[in-house]
Amino acid sequence: MKLGVIGLPNVGKSTLFNAITQAGAQAANYPFCTIEPNVGVVAVPDTRLDALAKMHHPEKYTPATIEFVDIAGLVRGASRGEGLGNKFLSHIREVDAVVHVVRCFDDDNVVHVDGSVNPVRDAETINLELIFADMETVEKRIDRAQRLAKGDKSLLAEIELLKRIYAHLESGQPVRTFPADKDEAETIKTLFLLTSKPVIYVANIAEDDLGGEPNDYVKALYDVAAKEGAKALTISAKVEEEISELEPDEKKAFLEEMGIGQSGLDQLVQACYSLLGLISFLTAGPKEVRAWTITKGTKAPQAAGKIHSDFERGFIRAAVVPFDTLMQVGSMAACREKGLIRSEGKEYVMQDGDIVEFFFNV
Repeated sequence: MKLGVIGLPNVGKSTLFNAITQAGAQAANYPFCTIEPNVGVVAVPDTRLDALAKMHHPEKYTPATIEFVDIAGLVRGASRGEGLGNKFLSHIREVDAVVHVVRCFDDDNVVHVDGSVNPVRDAETINLELIFADMETVEKRIDRAQRLAKGDKSLLAEIELLKRIYAHLESGQPVRTFPADKDEAETIKTLFLLTSKPVIYVANIAEDDLGGEPNDYVKALYDVAAKEGAKALTISAKVEEEISELEPDEKKAFLEEMGIGQSGLDQLVQACYSLLGLISFLTAGPKEVRAWTITKGTKAPQAAGKIHSDFERGFIRAAVVPFDTLMQVGSMAACREKGLIRSEGKEYVMQDGDIVEFFFNV
């Protein structure tokens, strides 16, 4: 799972990325500080895994992970090659979802590429560049399909769909808001359009604004997200960078002192996980406790295949106990005694937090 962190130059994108990965991506007060995309992997916070680790004292602790890619700051005209232009766009094409960081604070010491802070304009600047790039992609696909349609009339339906998508983009709307049926959605996937990717808007606020009422900038950005059915979060990238350098106990005390229950980073990671329709099933024992990432709706044999292809090929059954049940009863042995471990077959749809042991024969 790969997420691209995008935004205008100097919005706090690389500062947030530093907090996310502690990878030390260079953060500086000028555009295009991030030339090549920095990549960092971060664990998905999961208190269930912590509880299983206390129960089993395993040799190995393996959480689910998300890969974040810090992509160079975009400027107006990128779709025509301005700034890092096409290079930037190609990096977005490779991610599963987009974290769009927008500056929601005033600071005379931090240059704004457009001279002033305006979240609605700033978000629109990037969205329009992505829309322009997608229009070019769709236009090329229409031209190609029209040439081929002279000998293959089955392409006429695709051409009609492509023209509708083009008109939607031309009206300033991203493809993720395009009304499509199931077959059309499958066709759209093959286009690899930038604006078809799910988005989380991140309102980057000043440290002093954390824990208070949302400022007008934040409210404006949340309105932008609501209009296109996207998620939005508020984070202080500077504070997140400070938190990332603390030990776990210090982090907990700091969050309590700030009046925040959970760090912005933890909220972001969990929101991204949810955005992509992902859940975790768990395996636990003295050797390892581990969270495995699957999409909602995955059946037991395919989940088993995440561990090893032989598990899916020779799948017999899955022994399943929900995490909450295990916590209520206290141990796997007690769950077994009470008959609370279910035996599930090939049609079982996995649920978030299922603790599973797979049985197979190859």
